[in-house]
Parts: sequence; C-alpha cells; structure tokens
Amino acid sequence: MVATLYSTNLRSPDVDLKGALLQGQAPDKGLYMPREIPQIPLDEIAEFRDKAYAEIAFAVLKRYTQGLIPDDDLMRLCTECYNYDVPLEKVSDRNYLMRLDQGPTASFKDFAARMMARMMRYFLAQEGGELAILTATSGDTGSAVAHAFHNVDRISMVVLFPIKEVSDRQRKQMTTLGGNVTVIGIDGQFDDCQALVKRAFADPELKHIRFSSANSINIGRLLPQAVYYLYAWARLQENGESAIISVPSGNFGDICGGLIAHRMGLPVSRFVIATNANDEFPKFVATGRYEKIVPSRVCISNAMNVGHPSNLPRLVALYGGVMDEQGKVEKEPDFAAMRGDIYSVSINDEGTRKAIKDAWSGYKTMLEPHGAVGWAGLQRYLSSLEPRNPGTPEPLAISVETAHPAKFPEEIQRLLGVAPPLPPSLAGLDVKPEHYDKGPNDYSWFKEFLKRVFK
Repeated sequence: MVATLYSTNLRSPDVDLKGALLQGQAPDKGLYMPREIPQIPLDEIAEFRDKAYAEIAFAVLKRYTQGLIPDDDLMRLCTECYNYDVPLEKVSDRNYLMRLDQGPTASFKDFAARMMARMMRYFLAQEGGELAILTATSGDTGSAVAHAFHNVDRISMVVLFPIKEVSDRQRKQMTTLGGNVTVIGIDGQFDDCQALVKRAFADPELKHIRFSSANSINIGRLLPQAVYYLYAWARLQENGESAIISVPSGNFGDICGGLIAHRMGLPVSRFVIATNANDEFPKFVATGRYEKIVPSRVCISNAMNVGHPSNLPRLVALYGGVMDEQGKVEKEPDFAAMRGDIYSVSINDEGTRKAIKDAWSGYKTMLEPHGAVGWAGLQRYLSSLEPRNPGTPEPLAISVETAHPAKFPEEIQRLLGVAPPLPPSLAGLDVKPEHYDKGPNDYSWFKEFLKRVFK
C-alpha cells in the first residue's frame, strides 16, 4: 500500500512520497505530512541494537516507500548514504551525546540530504525531466545539500544564505563546489532567504521552471532524520525504558523528525526543545500564543537564528492543530498533550558559552554552539526533575550534537584555548577558491536572477 501525504494547510490534494519529494512545498503553501504514521513494534526497534545504521534506515524508510522503491533498491540507497560512523558519546552517568558530525560535511544535515538527493535522482531517472532545487540556509543545510546534489544528473541547485551570519567554513563548504551548484549571499537574515525561496515557488511567472526544495520544508528531509533517534535509543536503552532527548532547534525540522519517530514507536518520556535567544516557540508552549520574532535575533548558534520556524505547522499538526505558513493558528493544537511531551527552553549566548566551557572543564567533552544549546537545555530540564529515590537508576538522556566543533574554530579557541581537531571532511577547505554571487534582500532582483539561470 502506497503511503499518502497531506498538506498542513488542508487545501491541496494528497500525494505519494514521490510527489511530495519532487514538489517540496504543497501548492497551497502548506507542508506535506504522512496521512498515517506507520508503527514499528517495540521488539523490532529493540532489535535495531545489533544492526548497522544503513539497515535501520532501510527498516524505517521502507514503511514510506512501499510501492514506489523496491526493497533491494532502497537498501542500496541506504548503504550508499550511510557509510560513516554515528558515535554515541557517554558524558556522565547516563547522559549521552549523539554526534551527528561524521558525514561528508560534518553536519547532521548529511543524514537527510544524502538520502533525499538519491531518492530524487531515482524518481527522475524513472520519469525523465529536470529539477531546479531552491534552498535557503542558515548554516549547515546549504553545505550538506550542495554536496549531496553536486553533479547529480538532471538537477540544478541554487542556495541562498545570509552573508553576514554563517561561519567561514560553513560558507566555503558551499562556495567551493561549482558545477551545478549556484550560491548567493543575501544581504539579510535567514528568514529573508527563506521568504525569497517560498515566494519563487508560488510565482506564476516562474512556473516554466520545475522547482523543488532541499530545505526541511521538504518531507524528504524529515523522514531520514527520524532514523537516528531510533538508532540511539536501541543502542543505549535497558529493558525498554523511555529516554529523554534534547534537540537544539531553529527551523524545527530535526525535532519534527524526532516526533515522527516517537509516533512510530520510539519510547520517549520527554523531548527537550532548546532554542537560542529566538524564543518564539518556548513562549508559544507556555502561553498558547504565537508571535514571530522579526527580525530574528543573531546568536553564535547561527544556524538556529530563526524567528519563525518553517516546520512549526508540522509540529502543530502532530497535535491536532492547524497553522498556516505565516504562523496564523487556525485551529489550536492540544496544548496539554504538547506540554506533556515537550519541555522547551531558550538558551542565550551567555548560557551557550557557559555550556561549552563547563562540558570541557568537567568532562573534556567539546561542544560547538548548537550542540551546546541542546546540552544546556538538557541540563536545565534534568535539574527541574524531582530528586530520585535512593537506588533509582539515572534516566537515559540523549542530547543531539548537530555539527563538528571545527566548523566554529574561532569561538571554540577563544572559549577553551584549544583548537578543535579538523576532521577529514574539512581538510584543505580553507585554501580552495570560492565562487558565489551577492544580492540584496529584494524579490525582484532574485526573480530576474532565476530567469537568467533557468532560461
């Protein structure tokens, strides 16, 4: 049976995964979500403990690709994608870091971008035609998707990034590729870049261009991200216990992947959603009122500088509500259920820097700014719990580390007095020549640029 997906705005026809993947955003500007989230029995999840990561990815994703990608082909794609380590680092007691920084761009975005690129290539090979990928990035998305789609047949890519808000190494991972990857530095913030992309998708004057997205607005990004939560729990759990999982969150794609995994059967007692100073979501959970932050606040965890998370309508939909792409709540979610599953906290730059220094001095654990937000949020939540009875075991707690510290060498060196080790994926990057365009935060300019690129 082929899985169907609906738009969170509820005004577009249902599609299958192929349609959702190649369209990116629904015609009504909503985001695609599975009509039914498939279940994985708990005993099967527990058996993931002894499986390779690629095998776990296959077991999860096949529940969405049935009738579209034969199992043998899907297993081959998973094996191609996941050929690197996924370390689970014990920090203290039963507190762990899941390091998602060992892929080709040293970022968690590799897990989703590589699979999405291969699925798109698979479907385009079947039906022919070409695809233009438009994506906005606040840091790591751009480099991950650019590498994933670099020189992929039938696909061209345009990446927009806020020129003043990404680190040098994040920028160079995008701007040193060339080929079918075009990169534009926008004089604005991430939300501005995202708004330009969304407007182009809906522009009738550009309808001759077949657009899709590699941002987390594409469901092809979220489903692969559900996998590593199941992987981590299976490796670390004892006797089927529930876990506490902390996710540093900006555009909310990663946490939506975790919530989808939870609905599939992942035992989680609480998700900690840790934002930086862009605290629109913690306030939403606390008050039931949603207010965007415009302009978004600039923090050292730059990839999380998002004042209006694009994926928030998905999270609202998971709790029975409806939110449009502008952030208007048309139907309230079940806040009681949301608050039961989620603890949300904002960590400012002072708290982020303190988490980096404390993790290093206390445990010789090196965090980068985004992972530090998640770690600080986890510690904040654990300190809020009632004291345990004597003899009661520590709860299993997992915090997500989303990028390699070497992507932020200046900040790490300044705080710790130690240079982060350079992973092979970043070696030689600093001396490669860059090629990128610069543009204003102006849609007319961007539209004319796209017309020139895609004649």
